[in-house]
Amino acid sequence: MRQVVVYTRRGCHLCELLLEELLPAVRGRLAVELRDIDSRDDWRRDYDDKVPVVEYDGKVICQYHLDRDALKRILGDNPA
Repeated sequence: MRQVVVYTRRGCHLCELLLEELLPAVRGRLAVELRDIDSRDDWRRDYDDKVPVVEYDGKVICQYHLDRDALKRILGDNPA
């Protein structure tokens, strides 16, 4: 199954909001890998003030808020 990666951290309100919207939208269609940026120095360095960040196929598709149009393109609901 294809997957998206979400860089997040505990206590991040924007992260919680993004996940509340993302998870139901991709359920059964994409796997979601959550990465707590505080668990690795390199992730903390790269994403400290940028979370949440959503990546697909190694590319950032959105940051701070879910980009619904980008997600639709990934899911094939709205071809580019």
